Amino acid sequence: MTKEEIYEHLAQVYLGKKTKSNDQKKNKFGIPVVAKTIITLIIFSFVFYSLTAFLSRRQDGLKANIIFALNNSPIRIKYDLNEPYPQVKDFSINIPPTDMSKYKTLNFSIRGLEEGYPDVVKVVLKNKRSETAFTLVSGVKLKWNQYSVPLEEFKNITDWMSLDKVSFVLEGWNVAKKKGIILIDDVCFSK
Repeated sequence: MTKEEIYEHLAQVYLGKKTKSNDQKKNKFGIPVVAKTIITLIIFSFVFYSLTAFLSRRQDGLKANIIFALNNSPIRIKYDLNEPYPQVKDFSINIPPTDMSKYKTLNFSIRGLEEGYPDVVKVVLKNKRSETAFTLVSGVKLKWNQYSVPLEEFKNITDWMSLDKVSFVLEGWNVAKKKGIILIDDVCFSK
């Protein structure tokens, strides 16, 4: 071997190593690093946009169903409207200062127990201006009934910013059984 052949052989060996190191900069599909970075950015942008679109739609749905809850567990009300007891029994839930004009309905669940049930319950709303309005709900028996009363039915209330009480009233002349127990749960305002 001559000197030139040795130099050429060494150059091929070293050039071959350099071309192999250049090939290692490409991934197994032959895509350069710059193209790989651009593809990664496109995929990341698509995922980010999809996720934010999903979450913003979900928040709109939650905003449409906002609920202002007033109790956490069933409220037990025992009543006896027989003589010599008073002919009216009521239970009130205080409402914290909140603008109730943004809500559309008053929701609650109610049922009677085996000891007796009223069948008719008067639901009263009162504000700090002493404006009161009521509606009667019937069908209060042994099974849970859910009621959703539109706030439009409480026509005498003009100031919804100062609403301060929700009352459930049992009147001796309105009830089916004058002695018993009722349970009230899930009292809330919703849109």
